Amino acid sequence: MNILVTGAKGFVGKNLVAELKNRGYNNVSEFSRESDSSLLEKYTKECDFVFHLAGVNRPKDENEFMEGNVGLTAQLLEFLKKHGNKAPLLSTSSIQAGRDNPYGKSKKAGEDLLLSYSKDNDVNVYVYRLPNLFGKWSKPNYNTVVATYCHNIARGLDIQINNPDAELTLCYIDDVLDEFFRALEGNPTIQGNYCSVPVTHKIKLGELANLILSFKESRSNLSIPNMEDALTKKLYSTYLSFLPEDQFSYNLKMHSDHRGSFTELIRTPERGQVSINVSKPEITKGNHWHHTKNEKFLVVSGEGLIRFRKIDKDEIIEYRVSGEKLQVVDIPTGYTHSIVNVGETDLVTVMWANECFDPEKPDTYFVEV
Repeated sequence: MNILVTGAKGFVGKNLVAELKNRGYNNVSEFSRESDSSLLEKYTKECDFVFHLAGVNRPKDENEFMEGNVGLTAQLLEFLKKHGNKAPLLSTSSIQAGRDNPYGKSKKAGEDLLLSYSKDNDVNVYVYRLPNLFGKWSKPNYNTVVATYCHNIARGLDIQINNPDAELTLCYIDDVLDEFFRALEGNPTIQGNYCSVPVTHKIKLGELANLILSFKESRSNLSIPNMEDALTKKLYSTYLSFLPEDQFSYNLKMHSDHRGSFTELIRTPERGQVSINVSKPEITKGNHWHHTKNEKFLVVSGEGLIRFRKIDKDEIIEYRVSGEKLQVVDIPTGYTHSIVNVGETDLVTVMWANECFDPEKPDTYFVEV
């Protein structure tokens, strides 16, 4: 199948072209502002499906709205008619279409051209009135407030919140692409004359700002956003795509001494804490027990001996562990326990606890195994 994508270098186009290739569509013709204008006629002669994504959002001159949102559409349709090509066509519009401003009027005029073309030429045309889109590769101060907030917050720049209670309807780029592929297969989500993406999210502007700010703070407080919430998960992925390229990494606070080190990696209120423990050869750590706190130990490098003793018994239970064979050892409550480095190199252990450490209530009682 030959697929034509206009606006191929834009936010939606770039994501779409990448996913088309992921799904095995190798004959994709990309047309953008930088393309030679003569290529559009060539592509319209050969294509079997058209994704018309080109448009103008923020021109320097208001007259560019009509030229970008109507003129190119008219040219595209004329070429298709010239070649007698009745390939299905998907076009992106906006929920602002029809508003009494230059942008809204231009989007509505483009819609009218497409719907008339569909009716007069018996061609399947899918016009999507899209809400505020967000996701990787979007542009700050251009595509959406999400992109602007992510870009600025990731760089410590100020953000503007005009009305914290203003409600936004957001749509994630991957949900847009899923719907576009349904249209490509002839199963679009149709509502009257228009099509829509069925998955959207509503959030107030102030809540959006606070949520994205929490993503930045998570590097210092070691928290993990609530990935059970679909919008939070999508926004966090978007935020990470805006990190400056020299700030992908961040330091953790290592508690180090002659025995090795202990470093917290992740803290969550509902899933506990993950830490990394490093022990030098012949070093023993632990020798304590817990009432309610429980843990999982996973040695990933070196050789260790994990020893247990129920606090009212004399019997010692031993588990020899190694990075050569990954296995998790549960640390039950009521057992004093220790871990000994019995190898010749550092012993590295990933430790999970069901609760974050609270110095006011450590639930840790020192007793030799």
